Amino acid sequence: MANEKIVYIALGSNLGDRAAMLARAEQAMGDAGVRVLRRSSLYTTEPVDAPPQPWFLNSVVEAETSLMPVQLLHVLAGIERGLGRRRITPRGPRTLDLDILLYGSSVIKTPELQVPHPGLQNRRFVLAPLAELAPGLRHPVLHKSIAELLANTTDQGKIRRWDPAG
Repeated sequence: MANEKIVYIALGSNLGDRAAMLARAEQAMGDAGVRVLRRSSLYTTEPVDAPPQPWFLNSVVEAETSLMPVQLLHVLAGIERGLGRRRITPRGPRTLDLDILLYGSSVIKTPELQVPHPGLQNRRFVLAPLAELAPGLRHPVLHKSIAELLANTTDQGKIRRWDPAG
């Protein structure tokens, strides 16, 4: 469809069967009109700026959708809730976290939604999987490629590709 936008969405989980939760989230996105085109590898990442908690499993998907940005935000929040997300402790452990990183080349700044995600350039756990999918993609505000942002981030959080065998 002509009105479909390419979007990049970050997925994260640090409670329960993290890999299964991310797979369930991708399925739920597809069921809700967010068609996943490509997915990054899974990465295990150290929690950053957060209380002590288990490490995360993170990935990024490239998807297409005809949902408008705020509709997409609400759909993703509904998926989080449907898969057990409870917002109790700020920056605390979570079964699922879904964030809109980029919505086409749009720049959106409302009280409810900011795109590009305001922390994107400061988060290695998002930049590494995003760079795997789209290293040459340019940030619509900073006008740097994702690969450049990853190379220059000050985030020193530990991250490695996940090996399900341990």
